Amino acid sequence: MYKDRVFAEKRITITPFRFNEKVARVFDDMLVRSVPLYGEVLKQQARLARQFYKPGTQIFDLGCSHGNLGILLLDCFDGVVFKMIAVDSAEPMLRRFKKRLAVHDRHSCIDLACACIENIVISNASVVVINLTLQFLDAEKRDALIQSVFNGLCKDGILLLTEKTIHPDPQMNALEQEYYYQFKKENGYTDLEISQKRDALERVLVPETVAEHENRIQKAGFASFDVWLKWFNFTSMMAVK
Repeated sequence: MYKDRVFAEKRITITPFRFNEKVARVFDDMLVRSVPLYGEVLKQQARLARQFYKPGTQIFDLGCSHGNLGILLLDCFDGVVFKMIAVDSAEPMLRRFKKRLAVHDRHSCIDLACACIENIVISNASVVVINLTLQFLDAEKRDALIQSVFNGLCKDGILLLTEKTIHPDPQMNALEQEYYYQFKKENGYTDLEISQKRDALERVLVPETVAEHENRIQKAGFASFDVWLKWFNFTSMMAVK
């Protein structure tokens, strides 16, 4: 695993964060050191996907990056045939996903699509996963995407959503941010790296409150909603149609 040093050197100008080849190369290390409980989230999502998947339907992974969830599903389904559409707009990520699939004997279960997730037509789906991706969309596109997900899910289908969130109380939000930065320091990131990445993500990653996510999901028509995991400013949610 290559170590993430994307923001290790002092920059005069901080450009907006992009999922380019440099990021793709170190993405596994970046995820483990930057996203609390990342492995646990994927493990439980894979189990939920296995439970809610209906034969003859499709799983959609919107913002699949380099395929950690997809590879996990191939093992979790343990020989059971399924169909998954994995979507990402970053070609460097999909190239790495393709290489990982090429050595897996069940690679035909997963189709890759290079596209913006808001342009994908969701249909005949029993499971839709959106991990740390909705937060990169313009606000007006988020409502439309969640509505599209609802429309494309079959009855009793599930949406699995993980996002970086903010707390509506400024004092609580500052506390959550403090503990998150401490988490990153404990994982070896310097103050410079933390600061420069924060600046690079400003206005690129725009988080929302848990209530805003819940309101959007309920407005789309989902029958039930739950926060099944929350670590300060990271929240994993699920909603059933």
